[in-house]
Amino acid sequence: MSTHAKKDQGPEEEALYEPRIVAFCCNWCSYAGADLAGTTRIQYPPNVRIVRVMCSGRVDPAFVLKAFELGADGVLVAGCHPADCHYINGNEKAAMRGDFLSSFLEDAGIESQRFRIEWIAGSEGQKFAKVVKDMVSELQRLGPIYAEEG
Repeated sequence: MSTHAKKDQGPEEEALYEPRIVAFCCNWCSYAGADLAGTTRIQYPPNVRIVRVMCSGRVDPAFVLKAFELGADGVLVAGCHPADCHYINGNEKAAMRGDFLSSFLEDAGIESQRFRIEWIAGSEGQKFAKVVKDMVSELQRLGPIYAEEG
């Protein structure tokens, strides 16, 4: 829902825009970091839907584009820190694809701030929560990616 009040609502009933984030998290590090955030009860917004992948390097740019097509306001690809990839250089592939995607999205009219790549270790639950909080704040500032009809 956008930050604008619906026609039948007064300003006091206006709903806050809650962005939708799809996070592709590598099985070995960032997914474990997200899990740690949950098990240690670190608070972060519920706006994120996690897709567990074996490696951030396996996230095809088409997956990111499909997430936007299906209504995501932001996409996060999270993987192991450089030199810690369980598949040797998968995160390097993810970084190269991320560079491509950032420029491609800009050319397609989608703000580059809607897409992020982050390196999050399994022990960094606090970092996972901070990345999600920061991304939600940025997306709320940008507003919905698509204008609502009606």
